Amino acid sequence: MPEPVLPLTARLLLARTARAQRDGRAPGLVAGVVRDGGPVWSAGRGDVPGPHTDVQYRLGSISKTVTAVAVLRLRDEGLVHLDDPLDRHVPGTPLGDRTVGQLLAHVAGAAAESPGEWWERAPGGTLADLRLGPEHVVLGAARRFHYSNLGFGLLGELVARLRGRPWADVVRTEVLAPLGMDRTTPRPVAPAAEGRAVHPWADVVLAEPEHDAGVMAAAGQLWATLADLSRFATFLLGDTADVLDPATLEEMTVPAGVDPSAPGWSAYGLGVQVLRVDGRTLVGHGGSMPGFLAGVLVDREEQTGAVSLANTTSGLDPLLLTGLLTDLRTAEPRVVAAWTPSAPPVPLEVLGVWFWGPAPVVLRAVPGGLLHLGPLPGRSGRASRFTRRDDGTWLGLDGYYAGEPLRIAEDHLDVGTFVFTRQPYDPGAPVPGGVDEGGWTAS
Repeated sequence: MPEPVLPLTARLLLARTARAQRDGRAPGLVAGVVRDGGPVWSAGRGDVPGPHTDVQYRLGSISKTVTAVAVLRLRDEGLVHLDDPLDRHVPGTPLGDRTVGQLLAHVAGAAAESPGEWWERAPGGTLADLRLGPEHVVLGAARRFHYSNLGFGLLGELVARLRGRPWADVVRTEVLAPLGMDRTTPRPVAPAAEGRAVHPWADVVLAEPEHDAGVMAAAGQLWATLADLSRFATFLLGDTADVLDPATLEEMTVPAGVDPSAPGWSAYGLGVQVLRVDGRTLVGHGGSMPGFLAGVLVDREEQTGAVSLANTTSGLDPLLLTGLLTDLRTAEPRVVAAWTPSAPPVPLEVLGVWFWGPAPVVLRAVPGGLLHLGPLPGRSGRASRFTRRDDGTWLGLDGYYAGEPLRIAEDHLDVGTFVFTRQPYDPGAPVPGGVDEGGWTAS
């Protein structure tokens, strides 16, 4: 079991949570942090009907991440591919030529909302009841990020059809139960908070409706307790309980269409939001439904996470979770494991300085049996890590060369047609275009 936070840290976390509840005028707010595989602090503020870790609140769009996990389980079993057009599994929609992967990453160009009444406040029906038409395709495929509740409603339908069972049954048996999230359900089970809207100009509240969203349930139907949401945070940190392969979870967290080396960006992976905040990459999802706000955010490098649930339609500080993570990291900085020697995955003579044309780069071994190709210290430039493949080549994991092959020869490296040599434009190596026979001159 992870050790609880220190008393001073607990005071800092409580102070931030208390201020968020008061300033955001949330009728009830529960929050917690996890570290190294389990919860280490939590608190409830305001009107919390019961033990604060066991009161259900509506998760809203965090349900999308649960749906994405169910889709990726199907992918890992070979029943669906991310490049499959939707029509192959859910025929008859105007988004039939858009792919499963595009829907997961919100780049399919689907309308933000389903047609008809505002689905978040009105009971839903079946896919046929939506009567989707061409007008519900609002952008070209892969043109830009466009958040789509409708897209995840369609993914929930895909899950139901491929499993032959309702979406709620699939996520309960394949995701929630294996993770021990027994208090996460499609409809509220007491003790559960009642959804509230808070008047903008007076300290009075209004009850918000609760309903079954039908086919749109996969986009925002689930309810959960703080204890269950904390368990989901540990899942995102890597404790997958065999629900997903760790490599698939890692795949979910890779941002689509954004350069992750740039400071201060926000992106979306496969069913998760990916944020760059104060030099940290954070993964998770926010959720909102009428009467409720929720959030889960984890720092996979630090192995910490923060969660919150509140019964208010709007007004809560959006920086609560990042603030809790900052408080924890500042008050109790992580003590990293000691460095120890390890054998490099290639002979030592392969490592060191290489040249792309006249530009020097360094190939070095890094932990995990990986190679890193990047600029000299203090210089900027392209950088990627590589993992060995069974055929002796290396595969780019990130950066400019993600997905590209690295081939190591005695006198050169070949990375996706780029040739790196031991000397600048080495005439003895297979430099594309050759090397001028006059060699290097002063004029």
